[in-house]
Amino acid sequence: MFRPARASASQSDDADAGERFTRALVALTRTVWSPDCTFETAIAAICQTAASALQIERVSVWRYDAGERVLRCLHAYDAIAGQGIAPDALETLPLDEDDYIASFDDVRTLEVAVFERDAWMARSHLALRDYLQRHRIHGVLDAPAFVGGALQGMVCHESLAGARIWSRAETTFAASMGDYVAMAFEIARRRRAEAEVEHLRLHDVATGLPNRAYMIELIRQRFIDGPSRRHELLAVVHVQVDVSTGRGCSAGAPSADTVMGRIAQVLRPMMGVDTELARTGVDGFSFLVSTHASNRTVIRLAEAILGMLESMDWPHADLEPGASIGIAVAEQAGARNPLLLLQQGEEAAAQARAAGRFGHAVYDTEHHTALLEALRFERAMRDGFARGEFEVHYQPEYDTALGQWVAAEALLRWRVGGALRTAAEFIGVLEPSRLMPAVGRWVLRQACQDAAAWPARAGEGAPGVRVNVSARQFDETGLVEDVQASLDASGLDPARLTLELTETTLMRDIDHALEILRPLRALGVQVAIDDFGTGYASLVYLKRLPVDALKIDREFVQGMPDSAADLAIVRAVIGLAEAFAIEVIAEGVETPAQAEALNAAGVHRMQGWLYGKAMPNIELCRMLGVKLGPTDTSPD
Repeated sequence: MFRPARASASQSDDADAGERFTRALVALTRTVWSPDCTFETAIAAICQTAASALQIERVSVWRYDAGERVLRCLHAYDAIAGQGIAPDALETLPLDEDDYIASFDDVRTLEVAVFERDAWMARSHLALRDYLQRHRIHGVLDAPAFVGGALQGMVCHESLAGARIWSRAETTFAASMGDYVAMAFEIARRRRAEAEVEHLRLHDVATGLPNRAYMIELIRQRFIDGPSRRHELLAVVHVQVDVSTGRGCSAGAPSADTVMGRIAQVLRPMMGVDTELARTGVDGFSFLVSTHASNRTVIRLAEAILGMLESMDWPHADLEPGASIGIAVAEQAGARNPLLLLQQGEEAAAQARAAGRFGHAVYDTEHHTALLEALRFERAMRDGFARGEFEVHYQPEYDTALGQWVAAEALLRWRVGGALRTAAEFIGVLEPSRLMPAVGRWVLRQACQDAAAWPARAGEGAPGVRVNVSARQFDETGLVEDVQASLDASGLDPARLTLELTETTLMRDIDHALEILRPLRALGVQVAIDDFGTGYASLVYLKRLPVDALKIDREFVQGMPDSAADLAIVRAVIGLAEAFAIEVIAEGVETPAQAEALNAAGVHRMQGWLYGKAMPNIELCRMLGVKLGPTDTSPD
């Protein structure tokens, strides 16, 4: 319990206090010098120890800022409450006089028994007097903390109980507290310096990224943790940068470090929870991928890196940077050598560089054929798109009540060596890749351009066109602008364009979906929910979404007319759509029996092999405007 000391002390009291002070200093030494003691912990311990040993109500530690000429309170301890002062209550005091600081040049402590009657305090020191008055402090015993001959701060022992005449033992102890504060300042400075040295040892100055030593230690740690992580993929993706200039170095050409710094800015956003990046060479970066995911994670990363570096803009005309990627995968069995894994990635990058700029290679292809083939497939897909191998085909949508085609869905195809690949064969690779937004924009422009030339039907307008929007397109900015640009370039009536989005895409974030759908509807285009019924429980949100059509997924159509459950689901969707005045379209209609059951249920718009498979635009144009019944078209 805190007990205030008497106003004065006898020699006997001094002797007792001396023993108390010695015990306090020994205990404080163990605390401050402990490796686990932080600066904040040390300062708090000093305040509490001083208050207990001096039997005083309040002790505070201040940092002196010589540049701004202010004192900033770092910690204050209230002995009566038995706790530190809340951080938001700590103060900053401007120094309106220089002699307070100057007084510490010649004394170990500054003592004031009763500040109200002290002539030195009465002359000025407005900020200090205001502080003492506000906290009802009568006597003070301040001790400076010098480090390397420079004043860093002070510890202030503050008496609230009344006048306090400080004994020699007390002033000696208070001076020691100033030394301990100085010690805490110096330990903190050294630890900061050591941390900076360690940071410099493990980081590259030019890019701010971790360096080769850091990456090797990180791989070593992953190997240590690895046995407990079964089926984990651990791979190095090394990016070898060619920083040579195209027509020789000219005045003003950026240095290699400048180029690497610019590339580091591009690569940084590719780091994630399972992916870390370091500069592992003068002209090289390395990613460490550690994940339970499949090889697809490594493939997407490599493809994204090449795409980003190929599309970089450089301010200097002579600069033509290139990059090659090498991939090395750590095996679960056998020796695990961090340096060897890193070198394997570098060797693979060198092999890729020999084959040309912006290439990639996998170390030990015999054991990683699947990964190599997947990389080749993504690269071939990117190259194929650049060469114009992608096509847009159209599957008609038939209205049984009108007996004619009313719309067509744009479907992506890839013609490789004369063979035509459907989207199902490559969409799983395309959608998560960075190529998807560019392909999506191209399909949108091409579909609007083709539809603008479709002939009008007798007594009716021209058919509409439906274009799928991927989740990646929907999440990225610019969709509304892309739609507007496609409509402007083609001259297509916005009312003839329908954007199809999956239920899953819309339901992930309703508020975000509304932010995109509202301006799209303002353009005059329509919106349809594709594959309705296979995603989230969306019925409660349907009334909030500005949609014009629901497309019943083929999964519910295939069981008709025999499946009572499928028929019930279809009827429920129809009732829901009617309540919100939404059109219903059935997908995957393949048999007359399915078409008859759908008609009986009230669905008249249908799409599927019964009415026509996907076809090039030229074939579709021959059919438009002609009233036709079901064809005998069967699946390939």
